[in-house]
Amino acid sequence: MRGTDQEARYAAWASLPAMFFEQAGRYARRPLVAARHQGRYVSKTWREVAAEVSDLARGLRGAGIERGDRVVLASESRPEFLIADLAIMTAGAITVPAYTTNTIQDHQHVIENSGARAVIVSTRALAEKIVPAAQNAAGCQMVIAIESLRREQESGLKVLDWGRVMAEGAAGETARSHAPPADVAGWIAALGRRDTACIIYTSGTGGAPKGVMLSHGAMLANCYSAYRLLYGLGLGRERFLSFLPLSHSYEHTAGQFLPLSIGAEIYYAEGVETLGADMIAARPTIITAVPRLYEVLRRRILAGVERQSPSRRRLFERTLELGLRAHENPGGFTFGERLTNAALGALVRRKVAARFGGRLKAFVSGGAPLSYDVAAFF
Repeated sequence: MRGTDQEARYAAWASLPAMFFEQAGRYARRPLVAARHQGRYVSKTWREVAAEVSDLARGLRGAGIERGDRVVLASESRPEFLIADLAIMTAGAITVPAYTTNTIQDHQHVIENSGARAVIVSTRALAEKIVPAAQNAAGCQMVIAIESLRREQESGLKVLDWGRVMAEGAAGETARSHAPPADVAGWIAALGRRDTACIIYTSGTGGAPKGVMLSHGAMLANCYSAYRLLYGLGLGRERFLSFLPLSHSYEHTAGQFLPLSIGAEIYYAEGVETLGADMIAARPTIITAVPRLYEVLRRRILAGVERQSPSRRRLFERTLELGLRAHENPGGFTFGERLTNAALGALVRRKVAARFGGRLKAFVSGGAPLSYDVAAFF
């Protein structure tokens, strides 16, 4: 990927859906998203995801969602979040991601404050909180359930099945490709960089959740800035591991739209508790996370070292010592120290790297300050 070509694309894209469908045409047969199914990662290609985004966008329009409408999206990190997010925007509407940890009151506030007409929810467990909120919120007309709800959860509310909405959006389409149908292409062409793409709410820890309106242009500008920072790594066929809440602006941008903008794959972790196994299975090249995760990972590694023999502990400590010196004063090694540092790279660092899948180019930290000691450790 030549830098000048990619920079020109960022400048030319008028909206996030325009970016996505152009990339889908470029990488049609490549895998885009992957999630665990019966213990192993199963992927979908760019073409498959593009077809589902088109189908859902048409299904949303058919269900009554119009340009400028707000749609709340309550889902954990999974491929359906990306598909729903892009379909809402493709239909000309505005995504309102909701935290999976929200209370009923939080959800009701977000629905009413944003003026949402519809809610998309992933699981029965999440529906326990957001469906009552939708029932009580003024102006909310429907819930679209990715996984079927229990009968009692549907009481007093128009509930639509995700698969049915998507199937109705696909009606009459005989050929499935990365290119959007003519009506969908028209909706995308009507979007501009100044149009609102999403409303991201705070978590509510500092009072009632507050929403920030983000335009397509703002999101693309953030992706471009991140691309400029990562370009020096030698970007190619990258793979991200997504596990932070996509309702947060950090993961929504760095874990979803940035990968789309550079043609990367996105693997979804099952959860924070399975992150170690997911890293080994997914073998990501870039991980974006908050400082807290790196603090926990460092503590776990050091705890594991403490359980090793004295000789292995000394090797690890020597590796850290020389690694820190190489970072702070690259030219300050004797010939013997250079040889030792290289040997420790094979004996120690390679084994630690294997715990993260063995292909990492970068850990990216954001959302809060990262301490120097933790950064230097990695």
